[in-house]
Amino acid sequence: QVQLRESGGGFVHPGGSLRLSCAASGSIVSISNMAWFRQAPGKERESVAVITSGGISTYADSVQGRFTISRLNAKNLVYLQMNNLKPEDAAVYYCNAVALIPGYGQRDLWGQGTQVTVSS
Repeated sequence: QVQLRESGGGFVHPGGSLRLSCAASGSIVSISNMAWFRQAPGKERESVAVITSGGISTYADSVQGRFTISRLNAKNLVYLQMNNLKPEDAAVYYCNAVALIPGYGQRDLWGQGTQVTVSS
């Protein structure tokens, strides 16, 4: 069974840091883009950061300069280092991967989400 599993969420005070991790497992031929999305209560899910298989990354304006996405292709891992967290960063964070799966072709995979809470 192919799945994404996130870890690393939690509670921090404003200005604090967290590092999210996501591991893709199962029968996967390759993964192109990997990304982090987030969804706050009452809001739509939004893209936070995207990284290509070649390591090119893009960020939402709201996190530029504070968040860093990285990946380890050999182990199908993606990370999100979040620094100087603000209350408005609080949300459920989801890992996303575009994966080539044997017999199924290209699929858009999602993790179950991990909660990030930022509060004083």
